[in-house]
Amino acid sequence: MTTRADVDAAAVRIAGHVRRTPLIEMDQDGRGGPGWFKCEFMQHTGTFKARGAVNRLLAARETGELDPAVGIVVASGGNAGLANAYAARAFGVPATVFVPLTAPAVKVAKLRSYGATVVQHGNEYAEAYEAALKTVAETGAVYCHAYDQPEIVAGAGTAGSELIEQLDGAVDTILVAVGGGGLMAGIAAAAEGVARVAGVEPVTIPTLHTALTEGGPVDVPVSGIAADSLGARRLGEIAYAVATRTGVHAVLVSDDDLVTARQQLWDRWRIGVEYGACAAYAALASGAYRPEPGERVAVLLCGANTDPSDL
Repeated sequence: MTTRADVDAAAVRIAGHVRRTPLIEMDQDGRGGPGWFKCEFMQHTGTFKARGAVNRLLAARETGELDPAVGIVVASGGNAGLANAYAARAFGVPATVFVPLTAPAVKVAKLRSYGATVVQHGNEYAEAYEAALKTVAETGAVYCHAYDQPEIVAGAGTAGSELIEQLDGAVDTILVAVGGGGLMAGIAAAAEGVARVAGVEPVTIPTLHTALTEGGPVDVPVSGIAADSLGARRLGEIAYAVATRTGVHAVLVSDDDLVTARQQLWDRWRIGVEYGACAAYAALASGAYRPEPGERVAVLLCGANTDPSDL
């Protein structure tokens, strides 16, 4: 179970290896109180996932789990792979990244640019994951889960503790996108007792909503325009435990909401992010999440690995 203490320990471990990302003031158009964007799309590799990847690799090195000659393995729709390939290169160890055949070409090319060995397998994250575990068993590589691993979750949570520090605790609600739930869990752990967390996900991949309804993580169908980054088949066990402990609630948005939110972010703020990263803002823009009068809302924009040609 990830706690604020785990997030604080991760923050100490990764200090100096990741960026402290900025906040941008956000006009809520008369809805609620002041608002901010937490710009994690400006993190190394374009997503928050560099935080968890660096924390996992350094923790494995501390415990002796990491064999520098064998390195790490990760299964990812793209962004976790990018982050782990970056971390591996930064610390001089090999990385093998399993991605679905549906992974965007821009992400695959970027993985290779970091020196990673890329293996494309299956049409969904779950299939790439199974192939990755087989390789781990055969080679003894350190496995870096895309979202359901204590060090990964705690590392992701440092974006939340950093946000809270930047605002001196003066935030009521943090909106965050959910796929497998590692980011949501880390943020909720960091914000426990300080701010509420709402997990926003597409109606086409409702992992959090379904888990909360069914009493635990279960498989859901994966489809829609955000499947490349939010396409986990089920919510992680850590995410479910933290969400139920801290009272995270689920907000659903449509693909049309994501398209509109992405265009608004570009038109109004010149922020270019991928569809999955738009989910948190889409909750506000569509009215799926309606702040109370005076409610101070932070929106975590978590990834920028998108094709800019249609902005």
